[in-house]
Amino acid sequence: MATNIDFKNLWKQQTAEKPSIEELLGRLKKFKNENIRKLVVTNILLIITCIFIGLIWYHYQPEMLTTKIGIVLVIVAMLIFLSAYNQLFMSFNKLDSDRTNSEYLQSLYLLKNKQKFMQTTMLNLYFIMLFVGICLYMYEYTSRMEFIYSVMAYAATFIWISINWFYLRPKTIKKQLTKINGLIDKFEEINSQLKD
Repeated sequence: MATNIDFKNLWKQQTAEKPSIEELLGRLKKFKNENIRKLVVTNILLIITCIFIGLIWYHYQPEMLTTKIGIVLVIVAMLIFLSAYNQLFMSFNKLDSDRTNSEYLQSLYLLKNKQKFMQTTMLNLYFIMLFVGICLYMYEYTSRMEFIYSVMAYAATFIWISINWFYLRPKTIKKQLTKINGLIDKFEEINSQLKD
């Protein structure tokens, strides 16, 4: 038994829940506050880590040049990452003032591009410098160990960096993209409704 159902007409007749601008601005404010909180926590943790590494250098007085270069590379990697990461603060701040939907949308596009730069170029540079710095730093101490223990130390470091690179980094990037794309989609939807 065949039935002729006009799916196109049914689709047009459905009442989709339109996103309210207040709800969307609430989501935007929550997004902004979460990211500023992450920015502050990242700054605090990386600055404390840099100070800790500096204290290790001062207290243990490494003898080999490779160790000193490794320490400097790790600290420089963190400082470069922080300086680039802190550029996002102004983009998050722009999401706060009274703006039109189009201005919010433009700010979100700009923020998405800056985040993409952080997630690719800066994160790649950070991980490479961090990995090389840690390997150079470890050389002085692993050279005094038995061969099997030094291999295990480097293997553990490589596994830790690999987990961060291949599992945690993509997961974090995907989560960030999902959040910002969700906001962009909603603002685009509201903009198209206002134009209609």
